[in-house]
Amino acid sequence: MDQEKDLSNISMTSVELEAIEERKNWDRRKSRSEDSSHAGDERRQWRDRRKSKASEGRERYLDMVQRERPMLMDLGVVRSTEQLLDMAGTPIVSDEDDKDKSAIRDHASGDQLRQILPVQSWLPLNIHLIGLLDGVLRVAPLNDLNPRQIEALISTANRSGLLVTSIEPEMWDRAELLQTMRAVHDLSADRTEKTLSAWLADTDNGILLNQFLRDMLAESLQMRVSDVHLLQDNNPTAPNWIRYRIDGDMVPVHLLPPDAMARLTTLIKRDAGMNFGDRVTPKDGRFSFSWQGRVIDVRVAAGPQAQDGEKLTMRLLDRASLKGFDELFKRHEDVGDYLAQSLSPEIKGGGGLIILSGPTGSGKTTTLYACIQQIDRRRRHVLTIEDPIEYELRYATQWQVRPGMKGGEFADLIRAAMRHDPDYIVIGELRDADTVETALKAAESGHTVISTVHADTALQTFERLKSLMPTDKERSSTFTLSQQVRCIINQRLVKMVCQGCAHQGRAMDVLENHELTLLGLEPTIIVRRHNTSGCDLCNRTGISGRTLLLDALMITVGPSERDKIYKALMHNVNDVLQQDGVIVHTRRRGLIDLVVNGLVDPKSAISYLES
Repeated sequence: MDQEKDLSNISMTSVELEAIEERKNWDRRKSRSEDSSHAGDERRQWRDRRKSKASEGRERYLDMVQRERPMLMDLGVVRSTEQLLDMAGTPIVSDEDDKDKSAIRDHASGDQLRQILPVQSWLPLNIHLIGLLDGVLRVAPLNDLNPRQIEALISTANRSGLLVTSIEPEMWDRAELLQTMRAVHDLSADRTEKTLSAWLADTDNGILLNQFLRDMLAESLQMRVSDVHLLQDNNPTAPNWIRYRIDGDMVPVHLLPPDAMARLTTLIKRDAGMNFGDRVTPKDGRFSFSWQGRVIDVRVAAGPQAQDGEKLTMRLLDRASLKGFDELFKRHEDVGDYLAQSLSPEIKGGGGLIILSGPTGSGKTTTLYACIQQIDRRRRHVLTIEDPIEYELRYATQWQVRPGMKGGEFADLIRAAMRHDPDYIVIGELRDADTVETALKAAESGHTVISTVHADTALQTFERLKSLMPTDKERSSTFTLSQQVRCIINQRLVKMVCQGCAHQGRAMDVLENHELTLLGLEPTIIVRRHNTSGCDLCNRTGISGRTLLLDALMITVGPSERDKIYKALMHNVNDVLQQDGVIVHTRRRGLIDLVVNGLVDPKSAISYLES
């Protein structure tokens, strides 16, 4: 009897435990549902805000664009209203464009599918993507697809964030399908390799050479390449590689014989307006080409290589890749809002200094142009001083620095700029004492000055600026700096793990205890880790793009309340952080957010934090 009673107690305990566990599961499901709902609300708010800003920008310049169009047409330049607005930095944001690419979608047009799906997953199949409706992907195949190809395409589509349950082929007239595919598919890695092979078999064929150059540039844009590096060396043992910089890394892509590379570099220099017979003197040039309905600018730099070779670097400047504030500071809204307020057209005559800092390749120029686009250039005069001018912006005055020429240095142009009634003076880089001193005088005289400088942290930016000040004017220049600086934004670009192939696990299984403490992570939180093998979505790299990581100082008090900031700059710059009115946005805070949201590998986050 006692034994039966004990068994009954054990049974009752088991039932209670099951009930408790079920309650916990229900709470977890509820929590996930609430988190998902909250995330959905945030996405909707961000989309609404982005649409509002885009609409405001379009209205801002619409009447100017409408008056410009007839004059341009008289000159033989045909541009639609949308194209001109896009050139002014106000791209159209449609409901479809607003959809978060990471969200599950079962409706998409062919153009959207070609943007979302990696080109290597569908182009080799010789199919035309028609559209996606209710989970059915409609394609027009040139040849029949086998079950393995269909399964692979469905898998890739689902890992890309689409909801595809089946593929439905449509029969097209073969000639019509071929014509459509030539018009729509533009270029690809597969086509570039074919063009290269055909040209190498007949290197005297100028048509194939020109086609390869265009194919290579379009391939670069599809692969998110920022720079194309070409090395031409006549030494038979030296390889002549074309390498792409993708997400900060150099990737060797095409290998050419020395004579073929020499022909290619000669063509590029000729198109860029450079002396292609001179391989000794470093020189710069630029050219443009049309791709997918928009104009892409290419900046070319050439220099000598070894005994009788040459090095060319091409920077691809795609205006469509420029980001607005809402997209750039999506994960740093407090910084974006403060910066937008500082650039408000209602603020006039207060002056001020906005500094963007970071190492080379950290996206400072992108942020600089985002600031220019944020300004209402209809009502305010923006004057930029750059070396070189990267993007040509409508409704802004842009001056090119000409080193070595009388009156052509940064400081000379800043002094000249103040006589042209600017509201905002944008300086490409503060690189010497004269430039820093002149920029401070411009800010002190009521102009808003925006510039960049090389520094590793926001605090170090102060030290860097002080090191550039003239020794005999250090105290006065430091005082002006403390009075005029509004914010310092130090930025890095960090690699995001591919969401299609990243490994998932608990933080405690990935990080040591001291690393968990350093990042302030809960041991049981789920994190995403870099998959070194990668997948077809990330071109086998495990990395899919980069995102902005900020270390920012925002000074909100007026000049009359900044005496302590001046004293801190003169004695111990670290004391600036403790002063009233100084808001700090730390790099650590941004990294934790990226790790928790599964965008950055936690081990990489540690290295970013320590660097």
